[in-house]
Amino acid sequence: MQHPLTFSLAAMTAALSALVFCITTSDVAHALDKVDPYICPTMQKGTGIQCFLEAIPQTYTMCRQVKSIEVIEFGLIGAQEGVNGAKTEGCIDKHRLSVAHPYQAALREARNADEVQSLRKLYDTWTASMAKLRPASPETDWGYKLRAVEPYVEFDEQIKSIHALVDAPVPPGVKPPAKKAPPKPGKKSP
Repeated sequence: MQHPLTFSLAAMTAALSALVFCITTSDVAHALDKVDPYICPTMQKGTGIQCFLEAIPQTYTMCRQVKSIEVIEFGLIGAQEGVNGAKTEGCIDKHRLSVAHPYQAALREARNADEVQSLRKLYDTWTASMAKLRPASPETDWGYKLRAVEPYVEFDEQIKSIHALVDAPVPPGVKPPAKKAPPKPGKKSP
């Protein structure tokens, strides 16, 4: 028969080692452990900023291709009639959710207000571009195709400027952006 103290000591050692392991590996835990490689195919193990910057053109391309299939299937005018645009709307909704995790990780990793502002501007550009995937009623097929590829230029310019900000050293006196504390339970936020 084992002595009860031996069992307690063994249980405490196991619990303590598990706690120490969690604390030491928490710094190593990756901000993007749950990101789908479908969204960030090459930057899945990179930083949140790297994944977010890759996800923007990647997800736009996916939804643009879905819309292209609807246009081929129903014609330019018929692509939005009735439920014909449902696949594109579903794609947009899906990718708004799938980009949210890399976007939040990128905002957390931002070192200064300029980086945060640039990331938000890129996200807003992406959101507006996704909303403009619908063909306009007087638009020609060629005009729609040209308009649907225009966001890539804007994405590319903004991504390059974000890379320049991220790659630049942070000046010594610059503080990271202030993070809002979550509201306390029972208090309403203004």
